[in-house]
Amino acid sequence: MLAVTRLSLIQNSLHKCGILGTVQVCHLSEATHNVTPYKLHRLDQGPNTTVTYTREDALKYYKQMRMIRVMETTAGNLYKSKIIRGFCHLYSGQEAIAVGMEAAITPEDSVITAYRAHGWTYVRGVSVHAVLAELTGRKTGCANGKGGSMHMYTKNFYGGNGIVGAQVPLGAGIAFAHKYRQEDNICISLYGDGAANQGQLFEAFNIAKLWNLPCIFVCENNGFGMGTSAARASACTDYYTRGDYVPGLWVDGMDVLGVKEATRFAKDYVLKNGPILIEAFTYRYHGHSMSDPGTSYRTREEVQEVRQTRDPIGKFKDVIVNSGLVTNAEIKKIEDDVKKEVGDAAELAKTDPELPLEELYSHIYMNPPQDMKVRGCDDTVFASTK
Repeated sequence: MLAVTRLSLIQNSLHKCGILGTVQVCHLSEATHNVTPYKLHRLDQGPNTTVTYTREDALKYYKQMRMIRVMETTAGNLYKSKIIRGFCHLYSGQEAIAVGMEAAITPEDSVITAYRAHGWTYVRGVSVHAVLAELTGRKTGCANGKGGSMHMYTKNFYGGNGIVGAQVPLGAGIAFAHKYRQEDNICISLYGDGAANQGQLFEAFNIAKLWNLPCIFVCENNGFGMGTSAARASACTDYYTRGDYVPGLWVDGMDVLGVKEATRFAKDYVLKNGPILIEAFTYRYHGHSMSDPGTSYRTREEVQEVRQTRDPIGKFKDVIVNSGLVTNAEIKKIEDDVKKEVGDAAELAKTDPELPLEELYSHIYMNPPQDMKVRGCDDTVFASTK
């Protein structure tokens, strides 16, 4: 559902917006947006369905989503050119989840996700250059080029994990740490619909509820596992209900403002009551990974229809322009700036230095004894924290 701007804003828009040549200049500062109704499980009430957002919010969220989209397109092209090797899972189509959730938490809150992690790495504070350099295995990558696509980290962002579903019990453990230290923070632990049937998820839900851990478990339901639709893999596709005794809610994962409000509600809830489960209903445009064309189990027409009718960036652009908060000229400038920033970062990611050979065995231990030898090395090579 598109945004519904306050009547007073609409009535005053002609007075507050002027035309200078062909450039529209708007001075509105705030608007409201009606989100798709949430679905609730074991909750008496849910998040607000009418949310307020500012002009600054609109510009920031649009730029972040656009940055992720262009960064992922660039990563795909680098992979096809064999500049990126190994695994590579793209986040295109799911940008509203990372951007919306990050907007509702603080840098002191924690996030852990699966291997479709590039977008989350960026919104957690890692530069586009450091993301792309990590993908190309360069020293300037966020993990010094050692982690690649599936293992990206920064402060309070615990990856990027390659084992399907394993980040969920890890996320419960991070939430336990916050509670044990009496910190007013939460952990968001994300997984896909393809991982939703793993036994370890239900074990994590159980212990999190038993100890009332401040964890938001998020199923990014993009419709497909590696090559199988959710309906063919899960007897129950209402993933927000599958925590049983853990309350849950469903949100349109293609609506950045709806995701933000759902996360704001969930953070407040888990700090007081223990875990909650969110199903963010979304869609991935590319295959499961770069080795998957993504068209053998769905039609090209299906993907194109989602791009045209549900795309999170296109929908948000219409919302913020129609609200009068942002002009088309400002949208064009953001897109030009993003294109240049990603393009410059990609060039650096192709030419930055790789790690020298002696770094092969570094960062194995955090504080190794100086005389500790690492198995597999020459006798002259020692573990290092350099």
